[in-house]
Amino acid sequence: MRMRPTLSWTPTEGLPPATMDLEPVAEALSAGGVLVLSGAGISTESGIPDYRGEGGSLSRHTPMTYQDFTGGAQARRRYWARSHLGWRTFGRARPNAGHRAVAAFGRHGRLAGVITQNVDSLHRTAGSEDVVELHGSLDRVVCLSCGAFSPRRELARRLEDANAGFSPVAAGINPDGDADLTDEQVGGFHVVPCTVCGGILKPDVVFFGESVPPQRVERCRALVREASSLLVLGSSLTVMSGLRFVRQAAEAGKPVLIVNQDPTRGDRHAVTRVALPLGAALTAVAGRLGVPVDEGAAGTA
Repeated sequence: MRMRPTLSWTPTEGLPPATMDLEPVAEALSAGGVLVLSGAGISTESGIPDYRGEGGSLSRHTPMTYQDFTGGAQARRRYWARSHLGWRTFGRARPNAGHRAVAAFGRHGRLAGVITQNVDSLHRTAGSEDVVELHGSLDRVVCLSCGAFSPRRELARRLEDANAGFSPVAAGINPDGDADLTDEQVGGFHVVPCTVCGGILKPDVVFFGESVPPQRVERCRALVREASSLLVLGSSLTVMSGLRFVRQAAEAGKPVLIVNQDPTRGDRHAVTRVALPLGAALTAVAGRLGVPVDEGAAGTA
């Protein structure tokens, strides 16, 4: 029997203290070959909440698991009602200074690649190329029967048509794009099927309890092997899907640097953890290195 996924991690004693010194991060980026591993914390300045940390959504919300989603129509109705409402906000989010700085480092040859645990596609929107979206992206939908892919905006239009007048007030929006709604608010929400075969539609993301595709994991492992160092941005590294790359880098003797305001599960493997807000920190590093960061519309539209 498969257990529910680990959703929380409690810091233990003996973790190295955090610092406010950005010099090690600047030195790593100056040398080049840096592999970025980002988590939900890089998107909070775009209006997308974190899972953990102060005010994190896990205090009130348990993410949908693959087993629940595939286990019954009612679970899927609840998911799509909440996700459809959340998409109205989530889909309008725009890259912030942190995303734009990462894209700028890539354009100026400082990066070996970008792996993100986020499903918001904001690294791509900011201009980063060849981003490995470890957990997929909410802007795509896949049919579990025939495997057909379609844009999320197309599904959003179909769900709007099938649920005219659906506009409950949500208690909050979560990092997976899921809005907090009660069972009463979900009510008689109508789920639509695949237009190709009539099968079950699922966002093209890895739910909790679902495995990341092996070929995607191997691609990430190859990026770690090729990188000079690993820079973790805004991730607690609670789940193994991201932590394994930190461990791989550390075991290979490659410096691991973390920028995250709270302690992480990977701190003991890192040469430094900088406890500063990501947008300001990465913009400051870019300034030190003379890397221009494109200005853009931060936050949500």
